[in-house]
Amino acid sequence: MKSLVIANWKMNPATAREAKKLFEATRKATEGAPHVSLVVAPPPIFFSEIRKSYKGKKIAFAAQNARAEAGGAFTGEISLGEYKDAGASYVIVGHAERRAMGETNEDTGKKVAAALALKMTPVLCVGEMKRGAGGEHFEVVRAQLRAGFAGVEAPHTARVIVVYEPLWTIGADKAMSPRDMHEMAIFIRKSIVDLKGPVGMNIKILYGGSVDGNNAPDMLKNGDVHGLLVGRASEDGIKLASLLEAIEEAA
Repeated sequence: MKSLVIANWKMNPATAREAKKLFEATRKATEGAPHVSLVVAPPPIFFSEIRKSYKGKKIAFAAQNARAEAGGAFTGEISLGEYKDAGASYVIVGHAERRAMGETNEDTGKKVAAALALKMTPVLCVGEMKRGAGGEHFEVVRAQLRAGFAGVEAPHTARVIVVYEPLWTIGADKAMSPRDMHEMAIFIRKSIVDLKGPVGMNIKILYGGSVDGNNAPDMLKNGDVHGLLVGRASEDGIKLASLLEAIEEAA
């Protein structure tokens, strides 16, 4: 089975020329990775040009963020429909950095439902800021899942991808252990089954947080995940190629 890798460029690179160069390096890296399905999420200002430049079928494209509303007085915002028209088939919802800017659990639910209505794939990010000995982080994740799936009809549950991104690992030098991720994957599936029924067992779960070529194979093998949300390592063509190569070697 292929591993799903979502390359989130965040607010990088700085120029259109660099963005084209990064995408070309990304495209070349995917040619040697038959066991990987790659989704690229460029900054919105570069999205349309990069999408139009690509004629292949191996790479899909995601919006890093979008409004749930179809249109209206939302200066500076981009709607899901506008992104779909530009060629996006995925949208990242509730990323930790968006939540830090004020995106609420309820906002994520509206975006997930709106994306499904447009036949786009929502990538719902969940995760706690810190982890204590009392297990409070499970309640944080449960609440995020409950809100994110609030507007999802049970038959469509498996169309949502869930990313677990523990905030305390983002930008860190070390990812969480695959054993801990395996525990969280079980919890996520159980929580979704409680909400939507047995179809929740079919949910795809990704890991995000300080992913690179060194830790990706172990996480994919032992973390009970279907793929990875990659930030920092996707912003450098050489690092991304190394990560994809590592995944291939372990496949």
